[in-house]
Amino acid sequence: MNPSTDHAVLTAMLAPAFFLTATASLLLSANNRLARIIDRARTLLRELADAEDETDRALLEKRIALQRRRSLIILRAGQLLYAAISCFVGTSLAVAVDTFTGHRLGSLPTWLAALGVVAMLAASLLLARESTLAVTAINEEMDHRKVKRKFPTP
Repeated sequence: MNPSTDHAVLTAMLAPAFFLTATASLLLSANNRLARIIDRARTLLRELADAEDETDRALLEKRIALQRRRSLIILRAGQLLYAAISCFVGTSLAVAVDTFTGHRLGSLPTWLAALGVVAMLAASLLLARESTLAVTAINEEMDHRKVKRKFPTP
């Protein structure tokens, strides 16, 4: 091999490494968000077990349903991020195999990289949707508390 080929291989393997880092950061964020959702759902389930008023029970069930929806969105985003990581690792391995073994894999590295980027984009859109639901949930809870304070039950 010559130095220019080595440089080209390293350059071709560098882009997936940057995407791997970005994807890992998103995955860490998604897992942290999932943990917060689970904690909130457990709190709501405890409150539901103690609730006696039908109106309060209905409100808590609505909040629990929203947390379930959020958790499923985060689950899908996490699955897409793991798929993206697999694609980016596959891209690096395909470049290495293509270069160092003499096996010509054609456009496989490009397709793997493209699939990884699409999976990362889809996961990012899901994470954005979940963020919107999180803000909706907290706004609803704050609005409900304002109403309760204005009109306390005897």
